[in-house]
Amino acid sequence: MKSSPARRIQDDLRDAFGPAQALRKSGIVSISEIAWGAHICVFYETKQDLLDANVPYLKAGLEGNEFCVWAISDPLTETGAKNAQRRSVPDLDERLAAGQIELIPGTDWYLRGGEFDLQRITGGWHHKLRLALAKGYDGMRVSGNAFWIGTNHFQKFTEYEHELDRSLAGQKMVVLCTYSLSESRVVDLLDVARAHQFTITRRCGGWEFLETPGRKHTRQEVAEFNGDIWSKPFPGHDTLTLREREVLAELVRGYSSKEIARQLGIVPRTVEFHRANLLKKVGARSTIDLIRIVLGE
Repeated sequence: MKSSPARRIQDDLRDAFGPAQALRKSGIVSISEIAWGAHICVFYETKQDLLDANVPYLKAGLEGNEFCVWAISDPLTETGAKNAQRRSVPDLDERLAAGQIELIPGTDWYLRGGEFDLQRITGGWHHKLRLALAKGYDGMRVSGNAFWIGTNHFQKFTEYEHELDRSLAGQKMVVLCTYSLSESRVVDLLDVARAHQFTITRRCGGWEFLETPGRKHTRQEVAEFNGDIWSKPFPGHDTLTLREREVLAELVRGYSSKEIARQLGIVPRTVEFHRANLLKKVGARSTIDLIRIVLGE
């Protein structure tokens, strides 16, 4: 039975971060749980869409004993954001006073003094995480709105998104980035989608999962190529997940981790995670040994 986009997202989260790791309630429509290290993007059409994405996401974090940070920029104001969150979390003022949630101006955080400093920003998130863990919170949940679309800072912030994605590995932190559909060019949308593990769009009141053209094409190729791979079962073949099968197909074709990551719309570290799982499940000593076993050579 063909899996739904929502199910594939859920499976990918479990695959990427391991079934043994405790998952967190996401508050995001159609994704019931997320793992630490998740980096998710939402494209929205209206101000209400933006609130509909953030309010339940942050509520889930507050209820899960997480430290939450909401970096706010147009079209939201701090007052409007607080009022919307307060309707969902009646004791919001108490949580604000206790320091469990912070609402900060996005421009002040990302462009302090008008200057963009990638290391300062990512380092700042991890500093906040260390403080949160020291205070007894389970982890940290962040949301930031991309006010930089259409500015001369866009390329730098795209690099920041990729660096942030890499820096989340092994950290008890989840991040939601929100982008305006009306202000995004097609090329922007694709660049942003590739910098995140999963991307959701809000259009005409409904939520949709976005797959980049490269990933859609790869799924079709894998489906065809799998007919050859699985024609001769090999040790562990029946234990592989869909994502592991996708990675395996690309490895057999001779692609590198970076090339596979680009094709699948994920990051190289996730490819390496799946490669390690493949070696373990198949009982191979190396990638070359893995390919030899799979091809029956």
